[in-house]
Amino acid sequence: MDGTRQDKKTMIVFSGDLDKAMAAFIIATGAAAMGSEVTMFFTFWGLNILRKERPGPVRKPLLGRVFGWMMPRGANRLGLSKMNMCGAGTVMMKSVMKQKRVMSLPDLIEQARELGVRLVACTMSMDVMGLKPEELLDGVEFAGVATYLGEADQAGLNLFI
Repeated sequence: MDGTRQDKKTMIVFSGDLDKAMAAFIIATGAAAMGSEVTMFFTFWGLNILRKERPGPVRKPLLGRVFGWMMPRGANRLGLSKMNMCGAGTVMMKSVMKQKRVMSLPDLIEQARELGVRLVACTMSMDVMGLKPEELLDGVEFAGVATYLGEADQAGLNLFI
């Protein structure tokens, strides 16, 4: 026995693109609905998925404020990885998803939380990108790579998105 559990899944969410975030949450919620324990570790651009749209006033140094202005704030502001076309592709994709009754990314995030999926923000990436804990969704956990690696060592499936 090597200590891995087939009912445990981990995922590194590196991308902040809408389509890739959707894929990550669809896989996570599907696995959780099938009884798996799921941990999603958000790093670098993936942290934008977890940002609050209106976090309230946050004291930050200049570079942290500049990063904050340049990055999308929350799941509703992400663009597509391909065919974004200055946002027109994203609008078209969201329209088609609504017509086809595909859950929105904010709804998938909420469903993941209800199913017990752990959402973990990488503290090193937060520090590099100037993000403060109060800028992220409530209930998000904070940890470093050692925590992720410990979870991944026990999991039967590890994905990088």
